[in-house]
Amino acid sequence: QVQLVESGGGLVQPMGSLNLSCVASGIRFTDFRMGWYRQAPGKQRELIAAISSVGVINYRESVKGRFTISRDNAKNMVYLQMTNLNSEDTAVYYCNAWKLGYPFWGQGTQVTVAS
Repeated sequence: QVQLVESGGGLVQPMGSLNLSCVASGIRFTDFRMGWYRQAPGKQRELIAAISSVGVINYRESVKGRFTISRDNAKNMVYLQMTNLNSEDTAVYYCNAWKLGYPFWGQGTQVTVAS
């Protein structure tokens, strides 16, 4: 069975930093594009960062320069380092694995940016 499990969410102050992790099982990890999505209240789920099986990285414009995605194929993990957070970053963050149009999803981890 495929399973993606996120961790690292929580409450952080504006301008602060937070690191998210996702561990995958049940897939041939090196064959998959890995990504992070988020869904804020009242908004649709959106892709914020992705890293391909060969290391090609894409970021949503609003997070460029603030977020960093990386993967460790030996550990079947993908990471998201977030800095300079603001209230608009408050959302549930989801780990995603994709291959040939078929996506797998984690359950999500809440990130709240507030004083």
